[in-house]
Amino acid sequence: MILWAALLMSHCCLGLNGAAAEKNSGLERIEKCGTRCSQGLHCKTKSNNWFSPLCQDPAEGLNPSSVFHNISLSTVMSCEGRQKCSLHLRIKTTLHLTESIHGVSICTATAGMMENCQMFTFKRALRERMSGMQVEVENDCTDISPSQHVQVTVKTVPSYCGVTWTRTYEAPECSNEDLRSHVPECITGRLSYDVNPERKELSVSVSNMLEDHDYLLRLCHKDFICIGTGANTLIKKGEPVKSATLPYSRPLPCLCIEGWSTVIDAPRVQVCPFKDRLEDLWSGINFDPLEETLSWEPTCPVTAVVVLCQKREDGICVDLLHASQNVSREKISFSKVDPHPQLCMKFTVGSQSWTRCPFANARFQAWEMIVTRQQGREDIKMYSQVTATFSVGLCAKSEGSTVCNTHTMHVTKHKTVGLNLAGELCNSCLQVKRLDVKFSATVIHCLEQSDQSSLCRAVISSRASWDLPWVIVPAGVCLCGIIINTLVLHVLLTVYQRRKQKRNGGCISEKQTDPDCVVPVLQTQPVLHGGVLISDSPQCGNTEKANLISD
Repeated sequence: MILWAALLMSHCCLGLNGAAAEKNSGLERIEKCGTRCSQGLHCKTKSNNWFSPLCQDPAEGLNPSSVFHNISLSTVMSCEGRQKCSLHLRIKTTLHLTESIHGVSICTATAGMMENCQMFTFKRALRERMSGMQVEVENDCTDISPSQHVQVTVKTVPSYCGVTWTRTYEAPECSNEDLRSHVPECITGRLSYDVNPERKELSVSVSNMLEDHDYLLRLCHKDFICIGTGANTLIKKGEPVKSATLPYSRPLPCLCIEGWSTVIDAPRVQVCPFKDRLEDLWSGINFDPLEETLSWEPTCPVTAVVVLCQKREDGICVDLLHASQNVSREKISFSKVDPHPQLCMKFTVGSQSWTRCPFANARFQAWEMIVTRQQGREDIKMYSQVTATFSVGLCAKSEGSTVCNTHTMHVTKHKTVGLNLAGELCNSCLQVKRLDVKFSATVIHCLEQSDQSSLCRAVISSRASWDLPWVIVPAGVCLCGIIINTLVLHVLLTVYQRRKQKRNGGCISEKQTDPDCVVPVLQTQPVLHGGVLISDSPQCGNTEKANLISD
């Protein structure tokens, strides 16, 4: 008795491990499906597909755990030829037999199909003889399809309310090697290929294709479905060499070779030769100069982070603030972008990054700094093809830090603005950034030291070359004002001097006919000539000399 129970338990344990093992190895083959019971028992099979019997109240102590033991579900295969195999669901259960239990009922149901039930009963004499023992029932006549979900319900006969066991079983998928080689609905054929990058061709060979059927090949872009890129190529079943050459335009990671047999709803196989060539995705960047919009749409589905960055001279691209977007399938765009050659787009997938600079050829460059060297110093001008506003800063290093003197400059479309450099600014750099857009690069130009002096002299002042008359006219008005003010001051000074002379005893002739009439008064000491005192200066209007005779 103990030996019998041990054999039953070991057989059930093997059944439990079958479901896991079938995915890792070949499926068990059977020649013919059927129903098997424990040794010495005869099972009577009866179909019951139409009406399920009403359940009865169970006897005391009767429940699923006390009645059913070691129920297992697995898949087996029956074959009529190398590629003509079918799948069956094997159901095993161990039943605790009592006088009130006459047998077991097994029902299977799949989506869209009616429930299929079978009853396996024992004769009364056998039930009475083996009452209280555990008996095993096995059936493998339920047809299933690959990847099919089957609901299995096990009941007692007669049916007792609440004494049931229910599970959902998933059949093996067509990815199982055994199914791919022997089950017709899983046979896709095997594809191998060689790549000729110079001719942009794929040489494809097909093996293990479905017998007695033609085969189709094509190239497609894989997404939710594989979308064809051209016509299908037919391989005849009678051809000794099953191969074809497929041309391609771009080696994209989603470009796949798809093959299938010429039968209705045939399964398809896909291989993607360039699945690791992510670097070929980062093309097709578009720029609208009127809207100033930079956009990119992925050719293949990809999970990436796209960010605008500024490429430095050392090749490192520094991310711009608030210029990052996530992408998978949809088109992304950045509005109000300044198309400067240093502005680039960086794509990051995982730990890998790729940088593309769509404005590197300066095709859409809106503005530029023109640097010329004259008389030992640099002359810098700014030219803009659009009306724009700029931040212009002169930055100098001071005690380890950088100090910038920044001001705003407005430039009209198709005009040039000069930056006059004068003053002292050693080790200084110009820092220019466009302000009227959302995303722009900061351009830095460091001033060179003069050849004639050890000092860099620079002060930034802006002037418009087309505004020269507006500079000359105000300058002329100022100069005329200065001259008029000078003449007025001269007249006032002359009047003041004459009035002062009059108060001090000088004379000013009322008649201006004699040029010698105006004579300044000199305060001199009298000169004594032999006792005669003679005045040094004659009086205006009187030529007589005044003679003083001494005593």
